[in-house]
Amino acid sequence: MSVWLPGAPCTPRGCVDRTASAAAPPLAVLRLAAVGLLLLAGTALLPFGRWIPAGPVRRWCRWIVRATGVRIRVAGAAPPTGGLLLVANHISWLDIPLLAAVRPARLLAKAEIRRWPVAGALADRAGVLFIDRDRLRALPDTVAALTAVLRAGGAVAAFPEGSTWCGRARGEFRRAVFQAALDAGVPVQPVRIRYRNGRGGPATVPAFVGDDTLLASLWRVASARGVTAEVEVAGAVPPGRHADRRSLARAAQPPGVPGTRGGLAGGHHK
Repeated sequence: MSVWLPGAPCTPRGCVDRTASAAAPPLAVLRLAAVGLLLLAGTALLPFGRWIPAGPVRRWCRWIVRATGVRIRVAGAAPPTGGLLLVANHISWLDIPLLAAVRPARLLAKAEIRRWPVAGALADRAGVLFIDRDRLRALPDTVAALTAVLRAGGAVAAFPEGSTWCGRARGEFRRAVFQAALDAGVPVQPVRIRYRNGRGGPATVPAFVGDDTLLASLWRVASARGVTAEVEVAGAVPPGRHADRRSLARAAQPPGVPGTRGGLAGGHHK
């Protein structure tokens, strides 16, 4: 792994709240079964994806999250149509359907996912854009591919932190992905994702960090009670307002986090 890749210090043992209220195991099994059925339905419809309106896709993404037992609160304005770069902080695999519930988009993900059994083939069929984070020389080609999608009027979703964080702390937005928005002349839509527990405080149960496994994270989320996902859609940053990717990345960065570093973030976790 290259030294320029982003990383978070968060780990399941150090960051995930083990005292969270838990649902009964049969309920967790039912929740996972519901998620599985929704995923199967979505997979069956993948060949017809280009003809399915955005509204049903957004509802399906919400159902995925709700099926896990997580409530959803969305605030803010609807994102614009046409070419759009959506960027959000990254905590969990739940962030992916939550961001797609704001506006369906082609996801930027790390190239390793393409080699995953089943999931890799599905991601490829779904039009995921892959970034080889171990090859810095591939960065210009990746930016060019993103720019082409944006210029054609498509939406691209990215997590510029490049790694998942537990939710109590956040990473910095890396700036290269914003070059694609500048080159394509499209707006950037910042989205902030937070998870709350039943007491209104930060919930780290959904965090998918460190050496966590997807199976363990799925079970932990499905077994939790009282978790709410808050999705805050900020005002879109129009094209032409920022002259360079550094200032554009800072404008899209959630408050409370210092400046950005170089590198193109991608990958849906870790």
